[in-house]
Amino acid sequence: MDSAAQEITVLIDKAKNADLPEKLREVVLVRLNQLSKLTNSPSFLPEFDSMEKYIDWITILPWNKRTQDTLDLENAKKIMETHHFGLTDIKNRVLEYISVMKLKQEKGESKDIYRAPILCFVGLVGTGKTTIAYSIAEALGRPIARIPFGGMGDPLDLRGQSRMHPEAEPGKIIKALKVTQSKNPVILLDEIDRVTDQGRSSIMGVLVELLDPRQNYAFVDHYIDFPFDLSETLFITTANNTTNIATAVMDRLEPISMPSYTDAEKVTIGQKYILPEAMKASGLPKESLVIDPDVWANIVRPLGYDAGIRTLERNIDGVVRKIARILVEGKAQSVHVTSQNVKEFLPQ
Repeated sequence: MDSAAQEITVLIDKAKNADLPEKLREVVLVRLNQLSKLTNSPSFLPEFDSMEKYIDWITILPWNKRTQDTLDLENAKKIMETHHFGLTDIKNRVLEYISVMKLKQEKGESKDIYRAPILCFVGLVGTGKTTIAYSIAEALGRPIARIPFGGMGDPLDLRGQSRMHPEAEPGKIIKALKVTQSKNPVILLDEIDRVTDQGRSSIMGVLVELLDPRQNYAFVDHYIDFPFDLSETLFITTANNTTNIATAVMDRLEPISMPSYTDAEKVTIGQKYILPEAMKASGLPKESLVIDPDVWANIVRPLGYDAGIRTLERNIDGVVRKIARILVEGKAQSVHVTSQNVKEFLPQ
């Protein structure tokens, strides 16, 4: 047996042994059988390379792999309290969502879980839209993949490109399934309002299909060219505002407004959440940094009002970096930040 025939045999075995839908397996085996008759043709190598890449993709997708949901309200509450301060209404909405999932599962109607409206977190930059989605995934015990929509201008980014093109590859939805290795992951569609004006209408058309359970049970990526059931996927979306989102898409979403944070709330978030995480990430011992309570006003708002916590995070990271350098250079074992010396530590 020559090497070309051996390589085709390897692909045939791979297709036969993989967990694939039977119809897709039949199509692939027919195509490989046709390819085996072209081993002496000049077009064999490009055709073989294309087929090999295709089989690599379809055999790695989670056609039947699912993640077991963790539908424990106390666990979900604990996770959200650990990662987020306040946001009571939003946390309650998530707990209600998980409660419905639990009841449906107990009645053996879990397939209907995914008929619920898709959550869409709407708010200004830095208000926690993306992180709350990650907390929901953690609370459910599901893997999560993020698809950024900022600057997206081509629906093929989501749906993939036909294998007729030499450099074709699957779209971001299929790539997300490959990353999560689960048929029921959480997929975060981040900033869906920030697509380009030129591609908006066509991208919104794909979103309608993705978010509609009457259509997404047979989502076809142009590269895979075979229906994939997305009805068990939990989609979560975010947006800065809903003005640029098509009405048909909004009809499938449940918008939840993310509140802006007051200065007092930011101080609590900085003290209880951001500073401990920043110190842990940088390797600073707990006792190496003390910040006076009256200093936090400067850390929270050095240059003016900011609805989110991005500026707060940058300022705390800047303080922590400066303290780390002081410790490494042996200038001190601990640092006390006061209203007199705070400007030495804040990023300029």
